[in-house]
Amino acid sequence: MSLSTAIIARNAALDAQSPLANTGYLRIYSGAKPATPETAVSGTLLATLRLNATAFGAASGGVITANAITADTNAAASGTAGYFRILKSDGTSALFDGTVGTSGADLNLNSVAISAGATVSVTSLTITDPQ
Repeated sequence: MSLSTAIIARNAALDAQSPLANTGYLRIYSGAKPATPETAVSGTLLATLRLNATAFGAASGGVITANAITADTNAAASGTAGYFRILKSDGTSALFDGTVGTSGADLNLNSVAISAGATVSVTSLTITDPQ
């Protein structure tokens, strides 16, 4: 079976989910992305950034784009960013996991090489609802 979802339904789903991330956390880890957000994290926590009070704008085309994200001015560890996890404001409830890169990833940074104590800022962050 192959189910296809209309863009209007994908947008509605994302618009319902995105407020869960308001004032939440974006954590960047080294290593491979876990199978699901419910799976325990792997790798080393490299940086933690705080999401905006309104984390994402309205969905369009089955995609939500993050509003401004506060930079982490003191990265926790050195390593190569492998994936990210978005958590609710409680800091424990996982919402989304995604890819990290310098372009074409869910989360784009200026560099995936992170150094302990350095500033980490986001170039772009998008979440795409799968069809």
